[in-house]
Amino acid sequence: MTYAPLADRLWTQSAGSSMLRKGALVLLGSLVIAAAAQVNVPMQPVPMTLQTLAVLSVGAALGARLGVAALVLYVLEAAVGLPVLAEMKSGLPTLLGPTGGYILGFVLAAGLVGYLAERGFDRSMPRMMLAMLLGAALIYVPGLLWLSGFVGGFGQAITFGLTPFVLGDIVKAVIAAIAFPAVWKWIGDAR
Repeated sequence: MTYAPLADRLWTQSAGSSMLRKGALVLLGSLVIAAAAQVNVPMQPVPMTLQTLAVLSVGAALGARLGVAALVLYVLEAAVGLPVLAEMKSGLPTLLGPTGGYILGFVLAAGLVGYLAERGFDRSMPRMMLAMLLGAALIYVPGLLWLSGFVGGFGQAITFGLTPFVLGDIVKAVIAAIAFPAVWKWIGDAR
């Protein structure tokens, strides 16, 4: 059984505004991620941000297709020089730098969490927690593989690009696991 994503429940579609609504949701999603990227603790080579919470939440709220579209737009915004990445960075050199694999992982993770939300995972705390942790893991796979080329191997990538972030990702997963089901309960879960 598939479920409508949260965005469809909060902003219902009318026949004439479907494309405009979808475009606005994609743009809004990319802007939320850009704003969350600026809330950071500078670290090298990977800063700690609220970006992953935003990426996974945008995927859950918009669903798989629009979530991926929001992340693709976000990457395009960065590629053309808009300062949307952590620490107000942008451009191809940054996208292809040490954090580039994580950015690819963002697109994949938004799609996965959106897909799981469309199957009702965002309506229960344990299932939303699982969706968020799976999404975070999917960010780490290309992120760590890519980072390993910059820091001297996979062991160093784990040290610099995973270990400092695990606790924060668990806290972010808990936040989403509480927030999404609470919002669904508050607005009423009309399937």
